[in-house]
Formats: sequence, structure tokens, C-alpha cells
Amino acid sequence: MNVSWRKAKSWGLALFITMAVEMFLVSQCFAKDTHGRPKKYDHTTSPGVTLNVTDKEVVIDNGIVQITIANPEGYLTGVSYGGVHNILEYHNKEPNRGYWDVVWDTNGYNGTDWLLGSSFNVVVENEDQVEVSFTYKWDSTTWNTSQVWRIPANVDRRYIMLRGSSGFYAYSILDREEGMPAAKMYQIRSVYKLDEQRFHYMAISDDRQRTMPMPQDRDTGLPLAFKEAVLLTNPTNPDFRGEVDDKYQYSCEDKNNKVHGWISFDPQIGFWIITPTNEFRSAGPVKQDLTSHMFHSAHYAGYDVTMSFQQGEPWKKVFGPYYVYLNSISQDTDFHQLWDDAKHQMIQETRSWPYEFPLSNDFPKSVERGFVFGRLLIHDRYKLRTIMAGSYAWIGLAAPGVAGSWQTETKVHVGYQFWTRADRNGGFLIKGVHEGTYNLFGWVPGFIGDYVYIEDIIITQGSVIKLGNLVYEPLRNGPTLWQIGIPDRTALEFYVPQPSSLFVNKLYTDSDQNKFRQYGLWERYAELYPDNDLIYTVGQSDYHTDWFFAQVTRKAENNTYKPTTWQIIFALHDVIPSTNYTLRIALASATRSELQVRFNDPELTIPHFTTMVIGSDNAIARHGIHGIYRLFNVDVPSEWLCVGNNTIYLKQTKHESPFFGVMYDYIRFEGPPPTT
Repeated sequence: MNVSWRKAKSWGLALFITMAVEMFLVSQCFAKDTHGRPKKYDHTTSPGVTLNVTDKEVVIDNGIVQITIANPEGYLTGVSYGGVHNILEYHNKEPNRGYWDVVWDTNGYNGTDWLLGSSFNVVVENEDQVEVSFTYKWDSTTWNTSQVWRIPANVDRRYIMLRGSSGFYAYSILDREEGMPAAKMYQIRSVYKLDEQRFHYMAISDDRQRTMPMPQDRDTGLPLAFKEAVLLTNPTNPDFRGEVDDKYQYSCEDKNNKVHGWISFDPQIGFWIITPTNEFRSAGPVKQDLTSHMFHSAHYAGYDVTMSFQQGEPWKKVFGPYYVYLNSISQDTDFHQLWDDAKHQMIQETRSWPYEFPLSNDFPKSVERGFVFGRLLIHDRYKLRTIMAGSYAWIGLAAPGVAGSWQTETKVHVGYQFWTRADRNGGFLIKGVHEGTYNLFGWVPGFIGDYVYIEDIIITQGSVIKLGNLVYEPLRNGPTLWQIGIPDRTALEFYVPQPSSLFVNKLYTDSDQNKFRQYGLWERYAELYPDNDLIYTVGQSDYHTDWFFAQVTRKAENNTYKPTTWQIIFALHDVIPSTNYTLRIALASATRSELQVRFNDPELTIPHFTTMVIGSDNAIARHGIHGIYRLFNVDVPSEWLCVGNNTIYLKQTKHESPFFGVMYDYIRFEGPPPTT
């Protein structure tokens, strides 16, 4: 519920002061660094921004960076910086250097729309800022008649350059009006192709950066199980011989995709994409994606996150702005400082969000947004009698729905989500929330399931909403008799094998946290279990070493595959008659799988429980340690159990592909509630 400004006065004043200090720090520019670090520019002494428009191109220049844009199409043809005339791949055709695209379909057509504009407009032009717009107005009279299909939406692509800024901002607005045809959108992204003769070093995080193979190395390599994976057999750099090149090995969760880019060694220049917020990305903070500038995709989630619009369904969304940041250092300086500087710039951009300078009426400024604060507590009566703090919980606002629905939310309430991480005491503050109606969602590492505060939270301009103490009671029927894994929504704690020596990415050979990114790990299962499937004995086995990270199919003759059945053996000293026990299975991933559960009889015709066929996240093939989180709760009548050893049979029945299978997050077996 909304609280009055009077009640929130002291707290709001403290927040205002904090935000003011942050904005002051962000606004500071520094003079030239004398210690070899990347140069910062002083807004007060930098030259003004200029705009030059011809029939064919639009050029924006602030004396630091110059960008050239096709007129009126809106794709980027050139970026000049640091003495380099064009750091984009100038050997490519102009439309294939810096562009947006949408993969989509409708009845009778599927393909890609490059969001090309048909009209150009200057939004603002002065010495401090230039903003330009390239628009396309969807025309119903050409629908089904043109040889060039266009997505049924109006398009507004924009570029912003500020005085003293070592880069530029970009964003797009897609607008479906009432009456437009049905359509599905599978992928929305922005792409920059850099000069391949200069930019060879890629950086995603502190521990994921390296010199990369050349495009021609893939052409001469050996294709593997899917087109994205190639074994480098004759690379231009012999150090890469025998390595696998696969773009999915460089994926990451959206919450971590704040800055990434490439470095040129001659001259030493960095090109970085900085995303100060995830609010315009789909499906929440742990949605995984390629480390390119994806706004929406089905990667690691499948068709569950497809944007599907009905005939006449209206919708509008702003994607961005994001910041394209360029930096440089002298040749005798350690090039890693370019990455360090990009991280520092990312922090400044994040503190500046929401930006005040974009001039679209569809992008709400700070005063047009609201914020929500509160504290999440946990009551798990079988873990601790007292209420405990929801330490480091993930808390977010998304479209109203059931617990966990945010994972597949892409367009309801436009598709914006607003997430934060609670502190150690469970306290949270969500800033910069658009006007609208939301539910509050969350989950806490170490506890099973999803939390939802189902009362509507209505955000208006300037809202200050205090939720107070919220209590999450994780699903629980009785005491834990045994458990496998850690409820953290991933399979990372389980056994991830070493890759085959034939398929190694050297970047990950010494990284326990990234072992799962190696190619071909699904084939290691049959090598480790050549005759029989996995058997796990509670009290004797260790899930770190004895539970394979994914229940995959088993390769057989003639490139066929067989289903696998895993066993969990556990002992019961007594069985309480006429009661229900509970089996909870939390899945971190599922790809076209059906998990059947049987107790003490593997040949039972009808399983005691089945998930039915679920999942299309493809995390096994794409080196992801999780996809969409799913929790299944199975009531287990005492008649299914016996005193002494019991066996649970987990059979994954679908076996048409080596990539069909599930990853477990956590399994718990609960006894019946104690009688009083």
C-alpha cells in the first residue's frame, strides 16, 4: 500500500540525500590522468556536439567520438575514435556493421526484420546534446503485398551523444497499435561488428577474458554436434589448435551482463557495451543469454518466453538506452587497464540510472517513477523455530502472477521487471520503477521455492511504498529425512566432469566455477557409467562427486540414445502407517524431458509421479548450469515405503537426442508432520 509522504519523510529525506551524493559523484569528470590510465574528459572544456546531415548519412561528433549513421535507415556505418577512422568492420556491407534486428514470425512468414527506418528526425541539437530518431510507420496497406515483410509494429531507433562523453547512447521503441496483425517475437538485439584486424581480445568478467580465434579459423575447423561448435584444426594462431570455439561458452546471466567488450592492441582501444539496468530485458535477472547485446531471446528458456501477440493486441516498450563506451591508453601501458576503466564507467552509468537526458516521452524520468522498500523474513519451522532474515534474497517487481511467473514474463505489463538484492538482514529497496501494477516476487538462496506477495503494488509518479516486514514460509510438510544438493536454483554443486582432452577451451581448464562451460560434457556420462546408471546411497554418497550434474541420455549403437534411470537408496527405521511423506524435486533445467518417479518398483507400468513432457531451455547443449526453475512436490503415501532400504527410481524417458535431459537443483524427502 502507498504510505504518505509525511510518514516517509525522514526515510525519504535520507534517501534523497544519498541519491544526491551519488548523482554528484557520477557527474564529476576528471582531467587527464598522468598515471597512464584511460583519459577522462572535462565537460566544461570539451568541444560541443555537432550534427551534420546529408541525404545519405547523419554524422554526430563531440570531438572525442564520431558516429556515422545511414539516413534514413538508421544503421551505424562508422565509429571514429582514437585516431582510427572506423573501428567497425568496414569490409562488411554498410548495413551489416551496426544494426538492430528482430527474429519473428506471423501466419505464412518467418524471418528477420532489421528495423530499418524510413524517416529521419532531429530530436534535439545543441552543444551539450544531440539526439536523433530514425522511424518506421507500419502500413497495413502493404501487409501481405510487399516482398519485404515488416514486423507489425512502429519503430523508433534513437542515438544520443553528449558533450564530453567518450561514447554514445542508443535505444529503440517498438510500438504495436490496436488492430495490428498477430505475431511472435523470438529475439530482439543490437549488434556491432568490429574491425576483425584490430579487435582480438574479448572481456566479459574478471575471470572470463582472452584473445579469441579469427572468423576464418571456424571456416577451416571441424563442425561438431551443432553448428555453433567448431573444433579448430588449422587456426591462424597455432596456440588455438585443438580448442573448441562455441559462442555459448561465453553466455552469462543477465544480472552479470553489465559491461562487456573487445580490446584492440594496436592502437590500444576498448569498445564496451554498458547496460546500467536490466529492467527492459525479459524474464528476470537470472535469465541466461549470449554475451552480446540481447534484449530478448529464447536462449536457456525456450518457447516459454516467446513474445506472442494476438490479432489487434497493443504493446509498447523502450529497449535501452545502453551506452557504447570507448577508451584508450598508450602502447606502453598494460591493456588490462582498459577493462578496469570500463568497469568503473559501468558503475557510474548504473548510479546515473534512470538517465535524465533521453527525450522520448516513453522513457520515464526519475520523478516519474517510484520506489518500494521493505524487509523479507523467513519462517521455516523445521529449520529454525524463530523467524530469520531473508539474507541476500533476490526481490523483484513484475507483472501480477503466481509464484515464479516472472521467469517467463516477457510482455504483460509491457515486460519491464525491477529487481534488487536484499542485504544480510533481508532489507531491500527497489528504485526507478515505472508506473503500473505489480506483484512482488523473490527467492532466497538456501531455501526451496518462490515467494510472491500477491497484493497488487500500484506505482504512480513519485510513489514511496513501504511494505514493512514480509514473511516467506518455504514449502514444508514435515522434517527433513534427507536431502541432495543445495537449493540455489543451479546444478553447480554437483559433479561436473573434466572435458574430453579432444574438446577443451583453455579459458576454463583451471576454473571450478566455470567447468560446466566446456564442450561435450554430456558424453562423459556414458564414459563414467558405462554399464549401469547412477546410484546414489543416502548417508554414503557425496553429491559433490557422486551426482552427475545432468541426467542425460545414454549413447548407444548407430548414434542412437537410450533413456536413463537413476536410483536413490535410503533407509527408514520405521514407517508411520496411514500418513503421507513428501518428496520435493527442484529442477534447475529441463529440455524436452519427462521425469518419471517410482518407489521401490522400477517396472511399475504407471509411475507414481510424472512431470509430463517439460522444458525447451537447451542448457545441456549450450553449456548452461541452469535454465528455468521448476519445483515438483510429490505426496508419498506410507504404503509406497517399507522399513529398511527403499529405492526411488528417477527415469528420464525422452531419448531422441543427446541434449534431452534434466538438471537437478535440490531433492528433499520429508517425513510426515509430527502428531501432537
